[in-house]
Amino acid sequence: MEQSEQNVKKQRPVHLDLQTMRFPATAIASILHRVSGVIMIFAVGILIWLLNASLASPESFAGVQTLFDNLLVKFVIWGILTALGYHLIVGIRHLIMDAGCWEELPAGIASAKAAFALSIAFSIIVGVWVW
Repeated sequence: MEQSEQNVKKQRPVHLDLQTMRFPATAIASILHRVSGVIMIFAVGILIWLLNASLASPESFAGVQTLFDNLLVKFVIWGILTALGYHLIVGIRHLIMDAGCWEELPAGIASAKAAFALSIAFSIIVGVWVW
């Protein structure tokens, strides 16, 4: 083995402690974008079930309306709308980056933080609307 290969092997970390590593804002935005997409896949089933129930008859529509008085149902709807809003905002950010803007790291970090701020504001507005 050559001397340079031995030096490279010695410089590698033996143990990576993932709990002490910090992800940059861009990585967190990307990971949460995927998580919100998965949440929306499951949310489609809930929303289609609610739509089907509301369209079945006037009585079932009234039943769906009374269902929305439940705190847990309001929380689920708020969560679905929050995931949808986040996915939309960060998806637009990704499209802008794919168009060639905000490709540099400082601009990417700033756009990720702006997307977080917009998503939090959207979540608060939706929360006020739902409750």
